[in-house]
Amino acid sequence: MLKEKLKNYEIILASGSPRRQEYFRQLDIDFKIKLKEIEEIYPPNLKASEITDYLAELKGKAFLSEIKPIQIVVTSDTIVWYNNQALGKPKDKQEAFNMLNAMSGEWHDVITSVCFNLSTTQLTKSCTTKVKFKELATAEIDYYIENYKPYDKAGAYGIQEWIGLIAIEEVQGSYANVVGLPTHLVYKMFNELIE
Repeated sequence: MLKEKLKNYEIILASGSPRRQEYFRQLDIDFKIKLKEIEEIYPPNLKASEITDYLAELKGKAFLSEIKPIQIVVTSDTIVWYNNQALGKPKDKQEAFNMLNAMSGEWHDVITSVCFNLSTTQLTKSCTTKVKFKELATAEIDYYIENYKPYDKAGAYGIQEWIGLIAIEEVQGSYANVVGLPTHLVYKMFNELIE
């Protein structure tokens, strides 16, 4: 299927996320990992998917001068969008607690943008999933942060972890997106790109 279509291309996943890497393996895509340090700062006027589009493209721009015609560099960015603001990765225990406590009993959006970077162009698309938390007890939030240390996760949680099992009441949209990569979108983009 896709593997056959991509056989003449070198796919580079520019992500240190073990979840994104595992999804690429599960999609049966041959890929290499290449990382560049990027300062993830975006203009303050951007909202929701504008933020993730900007950051995914920013990560891709770091590769643009070196991409060969046979290469596709895939970059992405995820945020949790709650109460009209972006929740990124928490810096410490208190920030993680504040994020989870704020979203307790509420809906929030998980937004991921995926950017395909080629030698001649960038193609960016985004996916939004709505997630509903139950009312979280302080002890549940403390237990999760203490045992799972979700400091590398947007919004301070991983849906595939303990908190996802006990606290998420409803998901509208792509579950894979909440884990870290909208796999259906990646598959679609590759197929559209390589007819």
